[in-house]
Amino acid sequence: MTCSVDVRGGSPAVSGAGVELVDAICLAGGSLYGLEAAAGVAAELLAQRDYRTDWLQIPLVAGAIIFDWGPRDNAVYPDKELGRAAVSAAAAGSVPLGARGAGRSATVGKLFAYEESEPGGQGGAFRQAGGTRVAVFTVVNAIGAIVDREGNVVRGQYDRESGLRRALMPTLEERLAEGRPVRPPPGNTTLTVVVTDLALEPRQLRTLGRQVHASMARAIQPFHALEDGDVLFAVSTGAVESDPLLDTTALGVMASELAWDAVLSVAP
Repeated sequence: MTCSVDVRGGSPAVSGAGVELVDAICLAGGSLYGLEAAAGVAAELLAQRDYRTDWLQIPLVAGAIIFDWGPRDNAVYPDKELGRAAVSAAAAGSVPLGARGAGRSATVGKLFAYEESEPGGQGGAFRQAGGTRVAVFTVVNAIGAIVDREGNVVRGQYDRESGLRRALMPTLEERLAEGRPVRPPPGNTTLTVVVTDLALEPRQLRTLGRQVHASMARAIQPFHALEDGDVLFAVSTGAVESDPLLDTTALGVMASELAWDAVLSVAP
């Protein structure tokens, strides 16, 4: 599959970012150590290909990680063996949502402290328009909170004393007026994969990724902050040569709405 990567935020960690064709994309926790899982994915694909080493049989795997050690007190990370196990356990049509997989220890809404965070996790959404199919998968471990289409915070920035979620700007202004510093905790990130079966040229695929990634700031606020390492992989399988109903900009609009749906599915 053809692949383009859009990297934003101040703290990303990516492997295979320059690979324009991929067999798999591995999203993991464990910060930098979790990149080892992508090597496990490649190793398992190699085994499934009977260890053939000719040029076109080498598995191409891209990967990215989240920092998920904030809310937990152990050094467990997804290693090579877990990457291999993930490939073996993969099932067509199955995408676990919520605190599962790479999103097991993810949290969101940490602008004012870990104490006001809530569980994040994995999300996904799918749509077909005309002859084109699009799916978006995301792992949300953002410093920002999840916001619905009415502008309400639906996950994160949770005040346990009042049982309410804090609105972003009023709370920020109140803290600054009181002389209380706002120092977000480090170690966040949202990872996203946009997949379509419409054949796209490299420039079109790159632009699609940028369009969708920028749109996600509607669903996660704040987004692409210094403490985030947001990465989006845009992938085309090329199964549909052309679609008279969709140009790439319209495809980007549809995928952007799906990305919002995927983020919201983390917090149903």
